[in-house]
Formats: sequence, structure tokens, C-alpha cells
Amino acid sequence: MDSLTIAKLKQAANETPQEAFFQAQVQDRSERTTKTGSPYLELTLTDATSNITLKVWSNHPQFSEINDLPPAAFVRLEGLWTQNQYGIDGKRWQLRVLDEGEIEEFLRGNPETARKQEADWDHIVAACATIADPRLQALTSKFLEESGDRFRRAAAARRNHHARRGGLVEHVAQMMRTASAICTAYPDLNEDLLLSGVLFHDCGKLWENNYPEAGFAQSVNLHGEMMGHIPLGIELVNKLWRDVLNSSEAGSWDSLEPSNDLVRLHLLHLIASHHGTREFGSPTFPSTPEAFALHYIDNLDAKYEMLSMAYEDANELAPGIFSKQFPLPANPIAPLPPFTESPS
Repeated sequence: MDSLTIAKLKQAANETPQEAFFQAQVQDRSERTTKTGSPYLELTLTDATSNITLKVWSNHPQFSEINDLPPAAFVRLEGLWTQNQYGIDGKRWQLRVLDEGEIEEFLRGNPETARKQEADWDHIVAACATIADPRLQALTSKFLEESGDRFRRAAAARRNHHARRGGLVEHVAQMMRTASAICTAYPDLNEDLLLSGVLFHDCGKLWENNYPEAGFAQSVNLHGEMMGHIPLGIELVNKLWRDVLNSSEAGSWDSLEPSNDLVRLHLLHLIASHHGTREFGSPTFPSTPEAFALHYIDNLDAKYEMLSMAYEDANELAPGIFSKQFPLPANPIAPLPPFTESPS
């Protein structure tokens, strides 16, 4: 029987039923009732690569045992897995709790994902090192030094895109690549400011969408729930800014143009406006070239990830047409392959 990550399982089961096992951590367990009044459970299971929701019906032989699982339990599930319009479904599947050795191995994560996130982290550090404005350079360096470990654990979202441990690093690194590319097409953009805005736009998610040091289940806390990542990000950047202004290197910054406070204000505007509209949580609208660029770069990378997930997870309704996935507005269509010369 094959061992698969959750991401690989969803991709494979979309094509053909899979007899396989996978390991996961229980992120959430909720008790529900069918229309006829029968109880069932919904398990949200997660690993380093992705997550799934699995229904446990009351006639499952382990229903009571699963209902008594401790929070954030580490488990192994094996069975015959299929993909339908509601997600992954299993037949004749069984669950058991992992032992300590298996948990230790599981927490090392998927090697492929770990390698990608390490490369993305290196890109973020290298991109921040290119920032010429000494104030933004000091600010980004302080953030990476003080919050790097927490940053590397955070997700970019709860479920819609990059919703996995380390997903924020993947999201920010790709946005930085896009930002640098766009600056070559629009050379009047302030690349120092735009790269800093990319780094900090979701920094509040270090609290809103974070993970414990050992685990793949997102934690929930009062700061994230009561404030949200945009106000948290603004508060964090203001604190970091005060700290760097009190450093010895800040003595010569008073004579710099644009002024210290104007640079800070423009950076805060990027954080405040990056969702684009108040309807989606921004307290203000984009009002500068860099703010518009950041908003569309963020939206592009999120949508690209959602499409990639849809191609892996969604049912194929007809050749090249996949079932609609929230929050995409329509059925995803398979992309057009690149043109290749026919051999003569």
C-alpha cells in the first residue's frame, strides 16, 4: 500500500481510486447531523502539504473512537480513497493514532515542500538585501531577524491559498519575484518600497494564521481573531519603525529625502490597502502606484495558487473543465499548453 502526502492523495484520487495510507494531524473535529437526524463527524486533517475534510458517518466502526480523539492528535489513515464533488471520500478506511517515533518523523515534514520553502526563504532574504533605502533595509532586516522563525511557520490563509505551514514564505517569495519583474516594465515604481510592502503586507498573519513549533494544525488566538492581520501588521511595522529610529545607525537619517515619516506612511498605506476594497477588509483604498501594484500582485499569486489547487483537487466534469472551487468565480479550465515545433 502506497504512502502519500495529502496533496498527492488529492491529486491521484482525482484521476483514479487510490488504495493508500497517509499521516496527518487533526486540525478540527466538529459534530454534525444529517437531514434525517443521524450524527456524523467532520474531520479536518492536515500535513505539511495540504488539508482535507473527511466525513465520518455514525455507522463507521471507529465512530466512537474517532469522536474521542484528543485535540491535534496525530493519526494514520488507510483505505480506498476517491474524489467526488464534496472532496475526498474513503471506503473501508481505518484510523490509528501515531506512536512517538512516527510523530517525530511526521513533524519533519514533506522533503519536497521543505526544500521549496527553504529556497523561497533564501530568496526573501536576498531580495531584502538589495533594498537601497537604509530605513527600509534596517526595518526588513530587523523583522527577519526577530520574527523569522515565526514567519517561516505561518500560512498565507486559513483555506483559500497557501493554507499550509510555511505557506506565507512561498506566497511572499513569489510575490517578490513578480514585483521585481514588474519593476522592469514600470521603472518609475519604487522597488525598495514595493519589496518592503510585499514582505510586510501579511505580516499580521504571523498571529492570525500561525502554527505551533511542532505541528501542522493552525492555532487560533485572540489577537488574530479580534484584530485581523491588517491592523496587526500596521501595529507591528510601527513598533519596528520606532525601534530602528532609536538605533545608532538612524542618526544620519534625518537629512534623507524623502523624509523618514513619509517613507513610513507610504509603507503603512501598502499594508492598509492591499486587499483593494473595504468590502474585502482594507481600511483604505490603494492610492499610489506601489499600492495598486501590490494589490494586483497579491491577487494574482493567490488566484494562481487557487487554480493550481483546483486542477489537483476538483472533479473533471468534462475534458479540460473542472468543477467550480470557492472562491473562484467560474469552473476552472485546463490551461493551454505552450506551442512546440512539430518534428520535421
